[in-house]
Amino acid sequence: MDQQAGGKVVPDVLELIPALRAYARSLCRNAADADDLVQDTLVKALGNIDKFEEGSRLRAWLFTIMRNTFFTSVKIRTREAPAGEDCISSTPISPATQEWYVRGKELMAAVDRLPSHYREMLILVVMLGESYETAAEICDCAIGTVKSRVNRARQMVIEDLGVDAL
Repeated sequence: MDQQAGGKVVPDVLELIPALRAYARSLCRNAADADDLVQDTLVKALGNIDKFEEGSRLRAWLFTIMRNTFFTSVKIRTREAPAGEDCISSTPISPATQEWYVRGKELMAAVDRLPSHYREMLILVVMLGESYETAAEICDCAIGTVKSRVNRARQMVIEDLGVDAL
């Protein structure tokens, strides 16, 4: 479904929201902050829809807006230094017993422990399925940098999980 906005035809962004939410969660590590980031991204995108170049990739454009919005908010938050990330109330009272759930949590914890530049590339390419070229465009870096970071991130996760993970 296409919409008319600012004289340009733009694909419906609703189908991109799940990918935006996944990318936002990889950046924020907190579901509520991720949802806020998606909302801020969409508000900025709609406010600047006239700057979207017809024929370019809407997904990459939105991911770039999200990434820039996130890093701007990080700069602001570091000045404010709020607490609460390690709050005990966010710990589940009784953890799940299913092996797949436990292993999934271990994997995501290993991904969360990655340095942000490795984690971002791993999420974009491996989990969201972006091409190396698109990830390079989103992150404004060389394709070789993307490939190197994805490979290193994979190795770091495997090392973090240990031999039992294989």
